Formats: sequence, structure tokens, C-alpha cells
Amino acid sequence: MNLCNIHTHTNAEHQGPGFSVFVDATDNGGYACNETADLTEAELTPAPGAYKGVVPGQTIEVHWVHTTCDATPGEGLGACVPEGCTDPLLRVEAQTFLVVNDANALDFTKMAAVVEEKGGFFQAGMIPANTGTPVTFPGSTTGPSYTQEVCSPAQVTWNVRPMCAKVDINSLNKWAEDGNVFNETKSHGVRQLVTAPELLSPIQ
Repeated sequence: MNLCNIHTHTNAEHQGPGFSVFVDATDNGGYACNETADLTEAELTPAPGAYKGVVPGQTIEVHWVHTTCDATPGEGLGACVPEGCTDPLLRVEAQTFLVVNDANALDFTKMAAVVEEKGGFFQAGMIPANTGTPVTFPGSTTGPSYTQEVCSPAQVTWNVRPMCAKVDINSLNKWAEDGNVFNETKSHGVRQLVTAPELLSPIQ
């Protein structure tokens, strides 16, 4: 499958073992990483920059969206379903991060890099491999436009890693400052956790 889009949501849209702190039920609510309260003063130092919608001490959930379409990485989910591609399969690799001001934390520019592997498929430069075995389940696309009353029509296979990792806010700012193929300069809102039993999918 081709990597077609990368974007972030402020706070996690999923709840997991490493991100179980409920923030609130607003569009920027969702869940925070468990270690949030343990951050140091240095890690919480403000770092104004080009990437908006998130500050040190907040949580983000990053989505690497993949498609079976012959797609080129680009802006929004529309890049994942280009004209002429019907009924694509979509997969999202999800990782939740605690945003800190620390150059020793993970560099987002490396994780958001796009590489073309053998066979011509676009892939992410790096997705953390030490945050637990991904939990796989069928679902749909997310974001604040959708709720458990208003569902997205786009079906997705989710692979959600269960633990948080720390990411450097300065690398997020650099990603936006340098420009990126996804035209991402702001962290998005969240869809609140779906809890209605009739809407929940089995873990695969």
C-alpha cells in the first residue's frame, strides 16, 4: 500500500494503556499520555513556531494513512483516493506522542519523511517500533466532523500502538517551516471515543 497522507490530532482519538487520561469532550479533547503530569520544567518550556495547535505538555496522535490506490503523497485524505480509483482499501498506522521541548526526544521530520521503496510504493521514513504491538481493528476515518451519531463513510483498517513516545516540538515546527508535501501546519481536532457497543468492531 502507498503512504498517501500524514497528519496529527491534538490529544488521542483512541484510548490505550499508555494514553488513558481523559482530557475533555471538546473537539480538542480526547485522551492524554499517562506521563503528562511527570514532565520536567525544561520539557514544558514554550517553543513558539510554525506548527500550530499543540504545545509542549500536550499529546498528539499521528496518522500515517495508506491506500491501495496508485496515489502520490499529498494534502488531506483526498490524496488517498485520487480520481479514477474506486473502492480503495485504506490503512492507518497510528502512534500517540507526548510533545516535549527536548532535542533528545524523537525527531518528527524523520518520521514524516516519505521514501519510495522497491516496487514503487511510498512509505514512511520511520514509525516507532518500540511502543507495543499494534492493536488492529476495522473502523472509519476520524476527526471532529464525525461522532458515533455521524459516522464517516470511509472504511479503514486501524493499527494503533498502545504506548506513548516523546516527540520534540522543535521538529514539528521544522516540519511546518520547511514545508511538507502534505501541507500540514496545524494539529487537527479529535473525534470523541466511540463507545456504543453496536458500533464497536472486534480486535483482529
